[in-house]
Amino acid sequence: MARVVNEAEHILRRNQILDVAQRMVYTMGYDRMSIQHLIDELKISKGAFYHYFDSKQQVLEALVERTMQEAIKHLTPITQDPNQPALVKLKHFFDAIARWKTARKTYLMALLKTWYDDKNILVRQKMTASGIKWFSGVLSEIIQQGAQEGVFDTPFPEQTSAVAISMMMNMGDAVGGLLLSLDPESDQAQRSARLQEIKRTVVVYNHAIERVLGAAPGSILLFDPDLMDEWVNP
Repeated sequence: MARVVNEAEHILRRNQILDVAQRMVYTMGYDRMSIQHLIDELKISKGAFYHYFDSKQQVLEALVERTMQEAIKHLTPITQDPNQPALVKLKHFFDAIARWKTARKTYLMALLKTWYDDKNILVRQKMTASGIKWFSGVLSEIIQQGAQEGVFDTPFPEQTSAVAISMMMNMGDAVGGLLLSLDPESDQAQRSARLQEIKRTVVVYNHAIERVLGAAPGSILLFDPDLMDEWVNP
């Protein structure tokens, strides 16, 4: 007789595994964390673990996916606000992403080191494609509204949204690489130089996304400069 799976219990147990994995990413790093660490902490059998995840890499994929879904929950109310014009919504959209990431800086920086490891390139490609799909679905509503209001000049809101999100992810890769290459022992002059490099990178992408959306120059701000400082300076 086939085993009956209680969906609520399955989701709860799966999230418990992810909660422990996320904590271990903080405390020991993904590379040092092992399936045995998770099993010992959760006090479950290997068989029980493999009922939820096939591998450690699949745990990483689930962590990234859950992180993206949490971010989207913060963005949906912005797009659905009937009282705000598109440019205001877009500002709040980018600001919400930036502040959400900054509030989780320690965890995301720990995840970044794993994210860009060559061993995880397939996971990264798969999750990037999923991220473009998820986030562009949210952003396209704002772009469509902006096109109707005349502040964006694009006849293809949905496709333009995917392009804009792809560019944002590329910007995230570029900024992430600059942050990871910063030596923890760097002095203030080195940190200031890296901060300026990051700001220039953001300005370039900011300009490019304005052009893609057909928005007026200076009408879009991807990232508050004050938040950039929090990422560079401990």
